[in-house]
Amino acid sequence: MTSIASIQKISKTYNQGEKKIEVLYQLSLEVIKGESVAILGQSGSGKSTFLSLLAGLDQPDFGNILINGTDLAKMKQEELCRFRSENLGIVFQQYHLMSNLTALENVSLPLELQRQSKVDSQARESLGLVGLSHRLSHLPSELSGGECQRVALARAMVTKPSLILADEPSGNLDGKTGQEVMELLFKLCKKQEQTLILVTHNQELASRCDRSLSLRDGRLFKSKT
Repeated sequence: MTSIASIQKISKTYNQGEKKIEVLYQLSLEVIKGESVAILGQSGSGKSTFLSLLAGLDQPDFGNILINGTDLAKMKQEELCRFRSENLGIVFQQYHLMSNLTALENVSLPLELQRQSKVDSQARESLGLVGLSHRLSHLPSELSGGECQRVALARAMVTKPSLILADEPSGNLDGKTGQEVMELLFKLCKKQEQTLILVTHNQELASRCDRSLSLRDGRLFKSKT
């Protein structure tokens, strides 16, 4: 079985005044191709920190993170940005859409960064997959929260990355809308054979994944769900 993400004894500490806060401690995890893994944890448990490290947006104090066999720590910033755009799709709780760009333009961005040739058609196809073919020219301010998250989902998946990282993707949505967005996320990951690491505090969502782990005291434990 092919390992998509190999996390090897990573530790992360932050300074809070004169006090050191240990967020993650010698945490290890192997995630195989096509698997969906939920990371459960209370607010402040280090879930978002863990995801930031996986995305290469931050670096661990100790340990190694390999995505598709590549050690993130060994890449320069420019290389890391290129690697991230080609291998990772990230869905944030806050959407992080460009407010001055339309839905189509937001989804086109990752393709333009990769200098792909069929940007417009691929972006339209991705928005079609999330049911937003009729909202291509709308700005984020003209879309509902659920529609914004669908645009964010289309943007994360448009380059067909091997690994999707999702940080509380339904956290800002009402129950029904959040459920619809999550249904889409699971459906598309399965259809496109993408690996999913989902950070959540929602036990029901976690139970939808192949594996569910709890993050406590800086370590991962097998979830009881």
